[in-house]
Amino acid sequence: MNVKQIVAVVLILLGIAGLVYRNFSYTRETHEAKLGPLELSVKEKETVNIPVWGSAGAILAGTLLLLLNKKK
Repeated sequence: MNVKQIVAVVLILLGIAGLVYRNFSYTRETHEAKLGPLELSVKEKETVNIPVWGSAGAILAGTLLLLLNKKK
């Protein structure tokens, strides 16, 4: 497998994952304070939405990359 084929497969897999999951969440620590022995921290839950057009575009780009690579 050459680099183009690997990139194409990764694009297709990421596109499929984006269509299946649609969004993902993560927790980030935003504020932290230490007041003597007392420690305070604030954690916020962030959600990232994956657009359908981005997932479909990744699948299309990966497919085209595979097809163009086979023609040569």
